[in-house]
Amino acid sequence: MAGSPSIHVFWHEGMLNHDTGYGVFDTGEDPGFLDVLDKHPENSDRIKNMVSILKRGPLSPFITWHSGRHALLSELHSFHHQDYVNELVEADKNGGKVMCCGTFLNPGSWDVSLLAAGTTLSAMKHVLEGQGNIAYALVRPPGHHAQPTRADGYCFLNNAGLAVHLALNSGCEKVAVVDIDVHHGNGTAEGFYMSNKVLTISLHMDHGSWGPSHPQSGSIDELGEGQGYGYNLNIPLPNGTGNRGYEYAMKTLVVPAIQKFEPHMIVLVVGQDSSAFDPNGRQCLTMDGYWKIGQIISELAKKYSSGSLLIVQEGGYHVTYSAYCLHATLEGILNLSPPLISDPLDSYPEDEAFSVKVIDFIKKYEDENVPFLKV
Repeated sequence: MAGSPSIHVFWHEGMLNHDTGYGVFDTGEDPGFLDVLDKHPENSDRIKNMVSILKRGPLSPFITWHSGRHALLSELHSFHHQDYVNELVEADKNGGKVMCCGTFLNPGSWDVSLLAAGTTLSAMKHVLEGQGNIAYALVRPPGHHAQPTRADGYCFLNNAGLAVHLALNSGCEKVAVVDIDVHHGNGTAEGFYMSNKVLTISLHMDHGSWGPSHPQSGSIDELGEGQGYGYNLNIPLPNGTGNRGYEYAMKTLVVPAIQKFEPHMIVLVVGQDSSAFDPNGRQCLTMDGYWKIGQIISELAKKYSSGSLLIVQEGGYHVTYSAYCLHATLEGILNLSPPLISDPLDSYPEDEAFSVKVIDFIKKYEDENVPFLKV
């Protein structure tokens, strides 16, 4: 399709080699009284479907494929502390380690983690060098829970955080990160908590802290510290928030913040675990909701970053529907309408009334407490 917009997808089959195993949900444990155990939610099947829907689905003419690469250890130090990187290297040498609940560095996992990080860096470099406006790092394991000094939530290295540092070190003065994974993007927030050069916005279900590996609550009062005060915006949404609630949150909270911040680069951290029936989420987004989010982000990128946009893959654990929702997100980013694929859940019910009340409350809180929004 000559002249059509294109999304540059960065991918490497080696990322299928992270084996997360079986157990009761994500525990890795066999209680001894079940005949059939779950695959760990963060398994390779979910990514295989994302790759295949982009290669063989109706969006394929709009996709340009690029091979990923491994990150160098030296590249990791922009976001992660040396001692933590050493811990991961040592764990790999010793045959693996349980980093925290549900997060297993198994044989081969470290190599795949480096591949995910390097592939994301390559995608960002592609955009920074003007080789394409929109790049999508189709990577696993995910990264947005990985903090500078610890693993968390299936994540070892913060892929998006590393890419943000690359942008800053390449001359971008301000970067905005919008995270729509169903879980709080605590690792990315932690990494830039004292920076006024990076605006981190996380829309997530209101799950709170889940233990030592995730001490952050994701609440609205976690606004940053020092120079970074006001540049970390959490949007904890009620369980069951659907398409209309998410669209309202985007327009009421995200768009005004981006307009005030005026970033030179936008990073969309995308997880399809906000979708209906995802085993790890309690939200009700369908393809329509993801399409609208994609469209809104695309319009913001066109206005503030000359169309430059990096998309980084995070969660999404319904093996089939996650691929559908990814497809819809990219359709929205390209502003393709009507949809190229019909939604198998297009009649999923939702009631946005309570979500709107919560979002209005967050808006009032931010207006009163975030300095840069008052300018």
